[in-house]
Amino acid sequence: QVQLVESGGGSVQPGESLTLSCRASGGSLEYYAVAWFRQAPGKEREAVSYINNSDEFTYYTDSVKGRFTISRENAKNTVYLQMNSLKPEDTGVYSCTTGWSHSGRFYWDEDWGQGTQVTVSS
Repeated sequence: QVQLVESGGGSVQPGESLTLSCRASGGSLEYYAVAWFRQAPGKEREAVSYINNSDEFTYYTDSVKGRFTISRENAKNTVYLQMNSLKPEDTGVYSCTTGWSHSGRFYWDEDWGQGTQVTVSS
């Protein structure tokens, strides 16, 4: 079982940037699809972005398209989420998870870690 640790969150002002890291141990991330989810206060957890295991497919929820970029660095067993032009509505706890795809659908492991807090406020 791959263990994931998220880092890189913080408190920033609107318009600033952050890069989140999802580092794996106990196995190689390159064989998995990887997703970033976020949970805002009082809201359900939502998928923000994900990348398939071959890096040929990426997904972004509409609200972050053009601002966030997901990428993978196999040498560091890490997946990143570059977040630019941050908005207050991006505030939440960001967590990463592994998954797989089957018949065009993605399925995610729901064994969540602590995540990393992102707060965007002026």
